[in-house]
Amino acid sequence: MEIGRNGGWQQLITFYKILVTLHIFSAILGMGPGFILTTVVKSGKNMTELRHSYRIRHKLHIFVMVGGTLLLITGVSMGIINPSLFRMGWYVTSLVLFLAALAIGPLVLSPRSKPVKELLDSQKGEEIPEEYWELSRVLFRFENLENVIFLIIIALMTLKPF
Repeated sequence: MEIGRNGGWQQLITFYKILVTLHIFSAILGMGPGFILTTVVKSGKNMTELRHSYRIRHKLHIFVMVGGTLLLITGVSMGIINPSLFRMGWYVTSLVLFLAALAIGPLVLSPRSKPVKELLDSQKGEEIPEEYWELSRVLFRFENLENVIFLIIIALMTLKPF
């Protein structure tokens, strides 16, 4: 083998290791805050606290979006570099579940969070209206479903069962 070719393989392996590291950090950056988004807003006891909780939630959601985007980019990039991953059940299942979880955001969560945001903007006084509890219960149910999907993905990625 030529030295240039061997060096190319070493560079590709190094790049792949960097991608794996970025992938892991992206998972921590994106999924970590995602698991507490619901918890943050459950602590509000009046409208001022609830509005503040939702502002914090919004800031945390930026980490979720950045981490999630990097997670997808690094994960697919690893598959492009190592196409055998596309024949691994754990990888394909994780990818499909991740894309489904991404779709839940705009298709399910966004339409259910808009009425909550409108209520937070329009509500006068400090008392949290009953309508909020019903709206948030439905929203949180779907967020919890998404968290379960992410836990399944984490299990598939670490255990690689099939």
